[in-house]
Amino acid sequence: MTAHVVPLTTGADLRLTHEGRRLAVVLANGGTARAIPGTWSATSELLATEVAPSFPDVTFAEVRYRVKTWNELPSCIADVEAALEHVVAQGAERALLVGFSMGGAVSIGVAAHHAVEAVLGLAPWIPERLAVGGLRGKRLDVVHGSWDRWLPGVPGVSPTVSRRGFDRARALGVEGTYTLIPRGLHGAAVRRPSGALQRLPRWRTWVEHVAAGVERFAEARV
Repeated sequence: MTAHVVPLTTGADLRLTHEGRRLAVVLANGGTARAIPGTWSATSELLATEVAPSFPDVTFAEVRYRVKTWNELPSCIADVEAALEHVVAQGAERALLVGFSMGGAVSIGVAAHHAVEAVLGLAPWIPERLAVGGLRGKRLDVVHGSWDRWLPGVPGVSPTVSRRGFDRARALGVEGTYTLIPRGLHGAAVRRPSGALQRLPRWRTWVEHVAAGVERFAEARV
């Protein structure tokens, strides 16, 4: 299975597997406090690698932001909007956003796009200041590791943060589910200095949840 990288109109990059399908899964990365050039997400890469072979009729699109930082969230949102426009131009009619960490906030920020049907947040950062109204008429599912925490020098998002965001969306009538992975950490993988992926404990459980979310999306009738 090969992936193809294309530049987006914003200056970000998009890595595509199974191009030109009617259904698309767009994977949005996490970020940092410091503004640094975007990188490919280890968690998104692992998920695309593991899940995409089971869904040959679905385009998988991984976004690499121009700059990945939660202090420039509008820039990251614009990058994912550009990714959506690209897959739509290629023929996608329906899209599922899979947002990891800060990518959860980014995905919610893009959820009002006409092609988006649902957001799947993986350990999503959903700050109180983030408007969730764009999820109206869509679906929000959240999966979070029960051991996920922010520690000095160690990235993480407490499940209490995603739960509050999920509850705010539910209060607007948004359908969805909230699932904790026992002993789960922040995501499914990290990247070694060599560039290789280091799979984290419980990574298979993350893959299973994402595969189930993609299957639910692919089988939905609208």
